[in-house]
Formats: sequence, structure tokens, C-alpha cells
Amino acid sequence: MVSQIIFVILALAGTALFAYNARKVVRNIKLGRAVNRTDQPQKRLLTMLKVAFGQTKMAVRPVPFFLHLIVYLGFVIINLEVLEIVIDGAFGTHRVFAGLGGFYNFLIGSFEFLAAGVWLACAIFLIRRNVVKIKRFSGVEMKNWPKSDANYILITEILLMTAFLTMNAADVKLQSLGATHYIEAGAFPVSTWFVGLLPNSVDSLIFIERFCWWFHIAGIFAFLNYLPYSKHFHIMLAFPNTYFSNLKPKGQFTNMDSVTNEVKAMLDPSFVPADTAPGKFGAKDIQDLSRINLLNAYTCTECGRCTSVCPANITGKLLSPRKIMMDTRDRMEEVGKNIDKHGLEHQDGKSLLDDYITREEIWACTSCNACVEACPVNIDPLEIIVELRRYAVMEESVAPASINAMLGNVENNGAPWKYSPADRFNWSEGN
Repeated sequence: MVSQIIFVILALAGTALFAYNARKVVRNIKLGRAVNRTDQPQKRLLTMLKVAFGQTKMAVRPVPFFLHLIVYLGFVIINLEVLEIVIDGAFGTHRVFAGLGGFYNFLIGSFEFLAAGVWLACAIFLIRRNVVKIKRFSGVEMKNWPKSDANYILITEILLMTAFLTMNAADVKLQSLGATHYIEAGAFPVSTWFVGLLPNSVDSLIFIERFCWWFHIAGIFAFLNYLPYSKHFHIMLAFPNTYFSNLKPKGQFTNMDSVTNEVKAMLDPSFVPADTAPGKFGAKDIQDLSRINLLNAYTCTECGRCTSVCPANITGKLLSPRKIMMDTRDRMEEVGKNIDKHGLEHQDGKSLLDDYITREEIWACTSCNACVEACPVNIDPLEIIVELRRYAVMEESVAPASINAMLGNVENNGAPWKYSPADRFNWSEGN
């Protein structure tokens, strides 16, 4: 009864703490501008099923795709076993679903093969990051916490799978010894190989089995509450992120209603514009970005696929699309902490532009959309870059000389070049 009470307290505390942290994340996302992404629900659902559930964009790189798929399936399927653990922990039972008979044996056997696969995949991921040192896992933004975060989660996964298999190995040996409470149930194709490494004492086996059981379930609750502080929150946010992703052609700019009305009025004097409150042009801080942009930032997996295909980054420019997303998330976290300490109206004198993302970064972007195309969960760094540029040009009138020259030519000549419209077809003479 004592262990049941401890388990219930642990479960309630872990769930409540996760809900508290998740509410803060939602609060931070809502700091952005509201946008309507509820159109075409069927297409959005299909996009989510393909990209988030089916992981179709991961398949571009077959080796990490296969390894990630194993971890993904392991996370989804093995956690079905958590339901049994929760019931056993709350009611003091042991393998409560054993009554399913042969199907139960199939489930436990499948869980074991997946657990072994997850263990192996995570070990390979650790080697890829820390021994092989694949280039896309490095960069100025991948120091200290971001680098450690990935290692922590992989090591945790390995420990959880080790505890799961060791628990089963002790269980199967206790079943063979006829220990009280350990009914004969389940198939153990992987953990059976470790039975010979365990002691023959029933008391020692019970201690090992119980220790691994508690380690496994406590580890799951700890992992759950680690997610809001980690890039691995994409495990949950990838689904809404892909559902609300942009369905318009990539790179298509959004128009401000106030500007559109002015242009229409210039072209048609009879045009009567709708009442549109003037808004800020572009974005300087996270409050000026859309909630989808901020959701993108929390969903970023820091995998580096965007940066690895960015032509600006490849040619040595300062821009890294991954850093754009990480900086946006860090700024959001900073603003959220300020709200917790000082209230919603507090101003810390900082902004996303300049304090986190430099002008050199945003103007290095070629707007090619390679980063958007490469992201496995439909994150759009370009949209944030464009909004920061829009603020610099339209609010501050600050842009590189080449950009200012181009804008001046467009205004005066109707084209980015210096020559007048009358000379536009001179190139065709003599052809």
C-alpha cells in the first residue's frame, strides 16, 4: 500500500508539473500575433499525417531516417506498456494485462525487440554526434546546452531501455523460480539473454526488478518534465506545427492590409478602403511575429538540415537558419521569464533583432527556401527573416547600400536596374 501511495503521488506530481510547464510554453507562443490557419482542414490533416506521423521528409537521408524511425516507433509503441505500469503501480497488481494470453506475449515480445532497436539507434546517434562528429551537428549555436541537450536525451533513452530489459530479465527469472506475485506471462526474446547475468536469490531478483521498475516509470515522468526545456519538445509539437504549416507556395510574401489599401487607392481613385488599423511593418521582437513563427521555434529539433543546405551558410556567411529558430526560442524564453518576475508590461530594453539576430545574418539570406524545404517538420525560418528585414526597411529605413539602390531603381525606373523604362528593350537591337 505504501508503494501504491508513493506511485500515485509521483504520477500526480509529474503530470501536474508538466501541465504547469506546458502552460508557460503556450503562454509564450500566444505572445505572438494571432493568424488564421484553419482553412483547408482536410489538406492540413493530410499534411500532418504525411510529415509528422509518416516522417516523409526525413526519408531524404535514409540512414538517420531508419534510425529515427526505430526511436519514433519505440517511443510510441513501448509507451503503450506505460498504461500497464500505471495500473500496476496504482492498484498493486503485476502484469494486469496478462489475461490477454497469446496477444500479450506478442506485445511484450514486440516491445523487447523495439527496446533493443531504440538502444542500438541511440548508441549510433551518440557515436555520430561525438565520435564521427557529423558537420551539421556543429556550429556557433551548437555549444554548451544545445550540444549537451542532445546527449542527455540519448543517454536517458539508453538508460530507460536498459532498465526495461533488465526488469523483464529479472521478471522472467522470478517466474521460473515460482516467486510469489510473479505470474507466468509474457514472451521475452531479448531479455532472456541476460538472465544468466542475474543472481539466483529471489530477494536479490525482486530488488533488481523493483528497482528497474521504479527507475523506468520515474524516468518517464522525469523525461516528460524535461521536454519543455529541451529541443525534444518536438515529440509533441511536431503534430500541431505541421497541421498549421503554410499551405501557400513557398516564398510567397504576405501583404499588409493597410499597404494593400493604399496601393489600390492609388490605382483606383474610386476605391473605398475598409477600416484597417495601421500596424507595425515587419517584426523587431517576438510580439511582432505570428504565433505560428513562435510555434515553429519551439518545434525546432536543431537537427541542422536547414543550415546544411543553406547556400549562404555553405559559402561562409554568418547566416544559420537553425540559429534563427534557436534565437527566437531563446528570446521567447527570456520574455516569458521577465513576465513571470515583473508582469506582462515589463520592457527589458532588448529585442530579437540586434540583441539576438544580427543585421548581417538577415541580409545574408538569399530567400531560396532551401531551409524550408529541408525541414522535416515544416518549420519556416525564412518567414522570420523576411519580417525582420521588413521592419528594418519599412520602419527604420535601414538596409545595405545595394538594397537601397535596388529599391530606388524600382521606385524610379520600375525595375531593379539603373536604366530608364524606355531603354528596357535595347538589348534586343540587332537580334
